Amino acid sequence: MPAPSFRVRCHALTAILLSSSMTVGCTSTTGAASGAGTSATTASARGTPSVGPRTGSVMVVGGGQMGPEVYAKFIELAGGPDALIVDVPTAGGDSINTAESGRGLKSAGARNVVVYHTTSRTVADADSFVAKIASARGVWFDGGRQFRLVNSYAGTKSERAFQAVLDRGGVVGGSSAGASILGDYLVRGAPSNDNRLFNHPQYLKGFSYLRGVAIDQHVVARERLPDLHDSLTSRRPDLLGISEDEGTVWVVRGDSAEIIGRNKAFVYNGRDANDAGRPFLTLHPGDRYNLATRRVMSRAIDATPLTQKFVDNVFASYGASASGGAAVLVAQDGKVLVSRAYGIGVQGRFTPETGAPHFALAGLSAVLNAALAPDSTGRLSAASVRRVTAMGGTQRLAYDSTTKLWTGNVDDLYRFDQARTAQNAEPKGFGVETQRGDVMQVVYGGGEGRRSAWLRYPARKTTIIILTNDDRFDAKSAAERIADKLLAR
Repeated sequence: MPAPSFRVRCHALTAILLSSSMTVGCTSTTGAASGAGTSATTASARGTPSVGPRTGSVMVVGGGQMGPEVYAKFIELAGGPDALIVDVPTAGGDSINTAESGRGLKSAGARNVVVYHTTSRTVADADSFVAKIASARGVWFDGGRQFRLVNSYAGTKSERAFQAVLDRGGVVGGSSAGASILGDYLVRGAPSNDNRLFNHPQYLKGFSYLRGVAIDQHVVARERLPDLHDSLTSRRPDLLGISEDEGTVWVVRGDSAEIIGRNKAFVYNGRDANDAGRPFLTLHPGDRYNLATRRVMSRAIDATPLTQKFVDNVFASYGASASGGAAVLVAQDGKVLVSRAYGIGVQGRFTPETGAPHFALAGLSAVLNAALAPDSTGRLSAASVRRVTAMGGTQRLAYDSTTKLWTGNVDDLYRFDQARTAQNAEPKGFGVETQRGDVMQVVYGGGEGRRSAWLRYPARKTTIIILTNDDRFDAKSAAERIADKLLAR
């Protein structure tokens, strides 16, 4: 049902485009309606997208730190570094610093970025304001609070101008609040700073670039994984729920989506089987999904010689919790082929077992310690540790200043690994070996390759991370078995 209409009052509000600003007082009315799913079957039969954009692309980003691959993809889809790209920081509210807006895009090589911001609906509906972005090829919505985007732009000529970017074959994307606004049904839209409120009757309608879809974000970092199901999709089978953790992206063209980035994405109300004991299906970077049929199109591992069954056999003895557990992550060229834990119980709020801080990293701590920078007195400060844990947006790494050892998980080590690779940082803490003609960077948890392993094959763009708490486990042999299979050696 349509939600009640609501009145937005603006007093002495500021509009900013590039270096121009104007102060406007306004009173205007808009409405919000709940998103209802469109029939995918009928539209698909006609050969036109029923969920995603009919032209152009949509990028849905889970917030947090983004790797260079995210902005690079956005700039590519906009038409290259010289394309006109619009950065919309409006969701940020009082925290907006328009001088800083668009910095990530500019740092990634975009040369024609304009800032488009107003809190006045009168300004947002003015031809002179909208004309500034008439030739834009990309629109990027920054994070903050979703309701501010609704208040400023819903139903105005600005919103129609955003849609026109897609109609011209461009790209519309956003991170955090800027991701949720891209959906049809708006989650966490309450007009307050309390983003725990999932459904607000006056803010249920997003900009609908993905029709019949509700979008959540920050879902692992902020332990939100149950929320889409508990608060919405369990009661609305017509809606497709999608979410993604920080630094992770849905790249949507038509009804087809590919996951890129450094973590996981999730599907609610899909037609494939859910993960065991969970109300959602997990996807990884490199996986592809059809939003109309609500089914997986392909998994990244499918295009390689490696199989999940092969990896499961390597860790068959760790299936029971009494074993102490194990976790493995295998990635190649930015695609996560395997991310699985063994013998680790279900975590609270469905936190992925691969992201649980379950493992003492032992010898692998050398890599993280090599990134620590002592202060002028030679001491390691808390700030130095925070800088390391911030690399790549890690979430649950922990440092013990007494032992100088870390605890962590494969997901965070991969985020750290990718961040250091993107920075072209020297791989300190690793040894160098040559195996079957491949130069690899290696570090093990214990002596003689025991306990855990972190292998990097730079020329093959391949990373293998294995964690256990078992000092007897031959991690070196396990990692090399996986490498031999994957690299067809």
